[in-house]
Amino acid sequence: MAQDLASKKQHTGQIKGVLAAALTPMDGNLNIDHEAFAGHCRRLLDAGCHGLGIFGTTGEANSFTADERIAALETLVGSGISGKSLLPGTGSCALPEAVHLSRVALELDVPGVLVLPPFYYKGVSDDGLFRFFAELIERIADPRLRVYLYHFPRMTGVGFSLSLIGRLLEAYPGVIVGTKDSAGDWDRISTLCREFPDLEVFAGTERYLLDTLRHGGTGCISATVNVTSQLARQVHDAHEAGRNDEAEALQEHLTSLRSAIEEYPTIPALKNLTGRFTGEDVWQNIRPPLTRLGDEQADELLSRMRDLGLRQDYS
Repeated sequence: MAQDLASKKQHTGQIKGVLAAALTPMDGNLNIDHEAFAGHCRRLLDAGCHGLGIFGTTGEANSFTADERIAALETLVGSGISGKSLLPGTGSCALPEAVHLSRVALELDVPGVLVLPPFYYKGVSDDGLFRFFAELIERIADPRLRVYLYHFPRMTGVGFSLSLIGRLLEAYPGVIVGTKDSAGDWDRISTLCREFPDLEVFAGTERYLLDTLRHGGTGCISATVNVTSQLARQVHDAHEAGRNDEAEALQEHLTSLRSAIEEYPTIPALKNLTGRFTGEDVWQNIRPPLTRLGDEQADELLSRMRDLGLRQDYS
């Protein structure tokens, strides 16, 4: 049944497959290190990522000002990273800021923008959230705009109900095109794939990569793909080629790595691993209120990754 769903769905989005929710490196003054950022993005694309989600949760987006995010995005594209490979987070609690960030992103030829709901006020109605996105779309008023809804209620306290998604799709077909679902709820992801066949559904974890693809979803946008990109791409490619047994075995390995990393604070853990793999000290820097991984935890994590067969070659 799942394979039937996958075969019937025609993906219309410009970006699909395995995307890393890219980490953002910082210098000793906790400013974005643009050179290291471009280098990291190139490594991820070379390792098999179809694209990159930048300035999402893993990228510490809400620890940066709008100007910092814009400067980093423009510098990244100016360094040779194609805008077509980027899905930038442009969400903000301030509607004009979300509009501005999205407009800048569109000028850099991105295939879409990933937008959080306005998250400060809790308990808001679907009507209020609909109005926010209606205002966003109508103020931008650009035929190039493609919006991906970022559902992460554990962080935001505000999410997208299925009825709200349906309402937005009906009101703005061809503009509301997809979602990243980071609720960690497989039943919800499978329901999205089934109920909204025109919606590009990305799982927020590679734990559900193969299942999402089999149910007609688009792929995953995941934090841990910063270090599992090669393996995640292998899962994707084995599925696409119809090598089902191979895909399942690879997915089992991928899930074991994800599960181990999840036992640590995610962003500090991933920055530490990236620093260990690259030898770049810049990855030890992280903006408050987040803190570095302790030395004992860092050594334990690296040992576990090696025991589980994670290998990264950044030479």
